[in-house]
Amino acid sequence: MSENAPSSSNPVPSSDEDPERTRMIRKPPLRPAGSTTPSQRPGYVPAPKKVEADDRPPPTDHRKPPASAPVSPTPREPAQAAHARKSVTPPAAVGGRAPASAARPVAKPRRPSRFSKAARFFFLVSLTAFTLFFGAIAVGAAAYISISSELPDPKTLAERQSQFASTKIFDRNNNLIVELTDPNDATAGRRTRVKMSQISDYVKQATIATEDPNFYKYNVGFDPIAIARALYYAYTEREFVSGGSTITQQVARNLLLTAQERTQRSFNRKVREIMLANALVGPNSPYTRDDILEVYLNEINYGNLAYGIEAAAQTYFNKPAKDLNLAEASMLAGIPQLPTRWDPVSNKKDLIQNRQRVVLEQMVKVGFATPSQIQPAMNEIDAKEFKPPATNFSSIAPHFMTYVKQSLGEKGLDGSLYRGEGLRIYTTLDQNIQKMAEQVVKEQIEALKDKNVTNGSAIIMDPRTGEILAMVGSADFYNNAIDGQVNVALMQRQPGSSIKPLTYLAALEKGWSPSTLYWDVPKTFTNQYGQTYTPRNYDGKFHGPMLMREALARSMNIPAVETLQFVSVPAFLTFTQKFGINFPPNDQYGLAITLGGAEARLLDMTGAYGVIANGGVRVPPTAIRRVESASGSFSCDYLAFGQQRSTAALQPTPDASLVCQQTVPQQIVSPEHAYLITSILSDNNARIKSFGANSVLKLSRPAAVKTGTTNDYRDNLTIGYTPELVVGVWVGNSDNSEMAGVSGITGAAPIWHALVEKTLEGKPATEFARPAGIIEAEICMTTGRAPSPSCPPNKRRREVFKSDQGPLPADELIEHQVEVGDPNATLQPTPVPQASEILISEPANGSVLGRGPLSIRGTVNLPGFQQYVVEYGDGDNPGEWKWISGPHLSPVTNEQLTTWSTDGLPPGRYTIRITARTDGGEVVGVTRFDVP
Repeated sequence: MSENAPSSSNPVPSSDEDPERTRMIRKPPLRPAGSTTPSQRPGYVPAPKKVEADDRPPPTDHRKPPASAPVSPTPREPAQAAHARKSVTPPAAVGGRAPASAARPVAKPRRPSRFSKAARFFFLVSLTAFTLFFGAIAVGAAAYISISSELPDPKTLAERQSQFASTKIFDRNNNLIVELTDPNDATAGRRTRVKMSQISDYVKQATIATEDPNFYKYNVGFDPIAIARALYYAYTEREFVSGGSTITQQVARNLLLTAQERTQRSFNRKVREIMLANALVGPNSPYTRDDILEVYLNEINYGNLAYGIEAAAQTYFNKPAKDLNLAEASMLAGIPQLPTRWDPVSNKKDLIQNRQRVVLEQMVKVGFATPSQIQPAMNEIDAKEFKPPATNFSSIAPHFMTYVKQSLGEKGLDGSLYRGEGLRIYTTLDQNIQKMAEQVVKEQIEALKDKNVTNGSAIIMDPRTGEILAMVGSADFYNNAIDGQVNVALMQRQPGSSIKPLTYLAALEKGWSPSTLYWDVPKTFTNQYGQTYTPRNYDGKFHGPMLMREALARSMNIPAVETLQFVSVPAFLTFTQKFGINFPPNDQYGLAITLGGAEARLLDMTGAYGVIANGGVRVPPTAIRRVESASGSFSCDYLAFGQQRSTAALQPTPDASLVCQQTVPQQIVSPEHAYLITSILSDNNARIKSFGANSVLKLSRPAAVKTGTTNDYRDNLTIGYTPELVVGVWVGNSDNSEMAGVSGITGAAPIWHALVEKTLEGKPATEFARPAGIIEAEICMTTGRAPSPSCPPNKRRREVFKSDQGPLPADELIEHQVEVGDPNATLQPTPVPQASEILISEPANGSVLGRGPLSIRGTVNLPGFQQYVVEYGDGDNPGEWKWISGPHLSPVTNEQLTTWSTDGLPPGRYTIRITARTDGGEVVGVTRFDVP
């Protein structure tokens, strides 16, 4: 036993001893072993013991301690300790014996009950908890009120959805060509909104199983278990490392919070997100769970700029979202968590093994799939090939696609291409025809490369509807050496002689006919500025007398210039504008414009020929058939006319820019005059002397065609048509350098021939329809007039005329002049003006009148009008005019001009002339009629 341990005879303090008091007794410091005995330590008090009388110690003076007694406590010793020592020291015995009372222990203070202390402790803890609880409620309520006052209104969820949906462009067979996104927004992508009913159930199940299995179970917008897990990680990791966000929370965060706030990882943001989510599903919310899921599936990013499930379905599987199966849906549901990692284009294996499997297992866990379906679904995706989607650029008809976007801008739809609810553009493009045309142009340009020919362009249209079936802007879009990305079909180039048919058509409108006589001889023309012009034919020769049919079919230059002089340059410019041809403004245009001296676009030239092919009815060239909004709130059929298209029932649209401007066909020239030009351009016999009997212009079916070549061989064209097709071709160089003697017949014509034949391959040949107002009459080929008895049979043939513009009367003198080569035989009848300001409508030109009273009706209403006079004369070009009535001092618009009687007139041709005087001079209008 240690010498420091108390002996067994010393009593151990009772367990009832007051612990507080025990702690207050200062314990002496330990001394080194052997220095003192326990009895020698300061404050040591031996236990009392009973002693015998013989053993009693001698009397002791208690006022003096024995020499060996320990030192009294120091003043620093606690009074309680000193008192304790005194209380255990037996008092001095009287007579050497201690009294009986000295043997009993001194009574100790009563110790409080341990249960009363526990009660005090519980009370303090309860009071603290109560205070903290209600304090937390008060702080939370204040914080809630403060935060909720700053939150956006959850009812604005629908308004806050992404304000754009991408525009899709389709061909005429509804095949998707390209999808357009905002080029000025790096985050913009493809998006097509769909309703819940348009989404596959597999998609809904895979999304819920992966993102929020309790989506339809909880009555709140958050998952308490997930939130608890997130808070635990927030406490242990000092940041939110576990989102715990439900689908509703994700919708609230992505649509109702600002872009800056939604990227924060803070407690405040999480609270705001939860509060908004809870409000979205609260009793006052206008949204159902299905509404929220629909918003979610239309907003999330599926990678490769595909936003929303419809865009994802089209991007990866080329099908609508409603047709997605289990394999496809489970793959897509796994992408939004990490779109850049789970990319089926670049990381398909990882997506399948490490993400799609998880999605499928989650679906099995919640009962949406069975274990046996997992591996087949993964195998199905593994067998698919995913390619990067094309955005804003199409390798299919790239020039045509650019033109479509330009056309949308002209229709006021450019503002809706990248914003709003998205458009569906159904174009006129036929991909099969486009591919064929690109190949034909490329092959012909390659065959002409030794002639310094590097580029070509082509337009194929339906003249009945104006639809552009194909547009080849260059021989090679990707060849920078030829400026391949420049669409030559939309560039201003000289059309050469391909403009001549419009010149002759304008003359027909003024009274000339296919049998009008010309003299192809050297001539010098003087314009209004006194400038002279002496044209020459492309072959450098002069061919003497010829009729309009041969002059146009053989593309003679001098007759064309003479025709334009008759029409006048200003009138011709106005005339061509009706066809959609707008030459660049130039006050110096002269007669050379009919030989291609003014620039025009191939597209416009082809469209003008389409007017002739369509019987004088202009339907502007169009690349767009129909435009719809993705939601169906707007629909416009731009070809709503005739029997080919039915007028669309337009629905109101909130976007004022979406205005439906349907194509309105216009009859700009008479069907008869259009047919006369077609008759000439389709007459292979009429062009034999210049092009041969079997030239490349001759097809296996009826076709009208005209070539054009500039005199420096910088441009050559061939434009022609059948009843159902019009094709325009240009060949040349983008840098405007000269070709090596390549003309329209050798450069552009072979392309035109191939394009028409291949496009119509397998279709029956169609004749050009002859209008009811066309008649046939015999003419003398020498003069173009009705044959006189002197015209030999071999000089006679049948010609077509507009019924009121038949052949001129026979004239033996003119026949003789032509036979002997006298150019004076080219006297032509005075033109019949077609200006709306002066016009004789009755009697119609060329009509046959009986005898009796005649009401002459029409319009004489010109700017600066002063008066008009009505006269008549014998023949087509009277040498003398006889008065009928006037002067009339009031203008007339489509009413009676005067009355006259034809009684007493000998049989024959007569001409009525109206001369109107204006501030700017005199204007003449005429009409011709026959009296039997």
